[in-house]
Amino acid sequence: MALRDWGAGNTALLVLLGWLGGLSVSEHAQLRLVNGSSRCAGRVEVLHNQQWGTVCDEGWDLQDAEVVCRQLGCGTALSAPGLAEFGEGSGSIWLAEVNCTGTEAALSECRASPWGGKNCTHRKDAGVDCSGLTISEHTQLRLVNGPSRCAGRVEVLHDQQWGAVCNHSWDINDAKVVCRQLACGAVLSVSDKAWFGEGSHSIWLDEINCTGTEASLTECKAGLWGDHNCTHEEDAGVVCSERSQLRLVNSQSRCTGRVEVLHNQQWGTVCDHSWDLRDARVVCRQLGCGTALSAPGRAQFGQGSDPIWLNDVHCTGTEAAITECRAKPWGVHNCMHGEIAGVVCSGLSISEPAQLQLVNGPHRCAGRVEVFLSQQWGTVCDDDWDFLDARVVCKQLGCGMASLAPHNAHFGRGSHLIWLNHVNCTGTEAALSECRAEPWGVHDCYHGEDASVVCSGPAMPLEVWLLRSALVLLLLVSAPIITCILEKGAPALPEPLRTGNGSKGEPGEDPAMGEESVIYANVPSLLREMC
Repeated sequence: MALRDWGAGNTALLVLLGWLGGLSVSEHAQLRLVNGSSRCAGRVEVLHNQQWGTVCDEGWDLQDAEVVCRQLGCGTALSAPGLAEFGEGSGSIWLAEVNCTGTEAALSECRASPWGGKNCTHRKDAGVDCSGLTISEHTQLRLVNGPSRCAGRVEVLHDQQWGAVCNHSWDINDAKVVCRQLACGAVLSVSDKAWFGEGSHSIWLDEINCTGTEASLTECKAGLWGDHNCTHEEDAGVVCSERSQLRLVNSQSRCTGRVEVLHNQQWGTVCDHSWDLRDARVVCRQLGCGTALSAPGRAQFGQGSDPIWLNDVHCTGTEAAITECRAKPWGVHNCMHGEIAGVVCSGLSISEPAQLQLVNGPHRCAGRVEVFLSQQWGTVCDDDWDFLDARVVCKQLGCGMASLAPHNAHFGRGSHLIWLNHVNCTGTEAALSECRAEPWGVHDCYHGEDASVVCSGPAMPLEVWLLRSALVLLLLVSAPIITCILEKGAPALPEPLRTGNGSKGEPGEDPAMGEESVIYANVPSLLREMC
């Protein structure tokens, strides 16, 4: 008997079988995420009987979220929040007790209670937070040859080969999509003409035209793969802020402090359960802060008052960002604020002479401040730039004391990136890397605000200092006499006293010198009388 020939009574039998063995979600059910920051995060809703409805969070876990993200083409699951984290729905609650293995291609392949057959409330609506779209089902996106994973040359993976993007029509709207897709915050600058170096493989994309609202480059208009009239001198680049994702707070250095991450537009802390040096290594790498020196727990840098977003973080130490490490879902923890994780990084050293310079000035100890990062010189913005910052620069370069800390591109405007902003030194640091500042490349400046320094000059060796001091002392002692002679003229000298042959007071030959020896014995007394 066909299913459509069953009577109403047999429908009850179908429901009963569903309760006993679990039914799969309708093969043709549509799926969406709503009320989130992107189409790849939000409250889970499915379409049934021409009506959208929610999913109950009972039994909802990361395996179920993994299937949702896969079905929507939204990358991997980051978390599976419940308790209506993305707001309460207003329609039916269609599904409950969803039980996926995590390998299914769609939610329709997972076991679940019958449609609408579970008693649940919208306060328990399930949600999903996915990593986001990749450029296509088999294509990845990355930024390379920059100071961090959120700045560099744009490259996409196609046919198992990484390739560049041509800068024809490349603008801030395209860059916005790249930063959004990589979870790297806002756009700081749009780079062209191979700003981050020339690629060496294929040029995959050209004439990209995004509106700026897309979740992925795959949603933007562009030419066909590999169809272009470009050279690698036209490779496109992007600098994203990244600061909206991770920070270290409550210390004197931007590379040391309490770890905080941003989730759902709110900063929160990280629990120290299983926190170790490998996790700290990823934090330091993501922030461009060198290597990890320690991974303190027990709220060494203060407890914080925000939510505890992450717990049981397990990094291998090779990840580019902490979001790539295994951890419990966002907000799932059994921690207190006395168990907050911290990090101490070495700081990105710029203390070697080749990595800090003063340019366009009269000598090497005066000029526009430039720092070297990722094979490229860049300037420092003059926001908050003061005498204490200049003192550190002079000290680091061995240029004596700071004399001035000019603003407004006093020694001319730079032409490359602006690497540092809001530098805040105490004046006692040995290098600029030890001062607090915004992350590398994060600024709201233009080159008319380039910072400068004028130092007193190179520190001199001790022996040179002693010789100069002796000469100065001699000049000080001799100055009155020289002035007197210049004013009154040289004194008239009497007949000289000649000595020789051992006869005191008698002229003669000096046997030692072989010539007459003249001694003006009374010249000092003449000078005293005259002056």
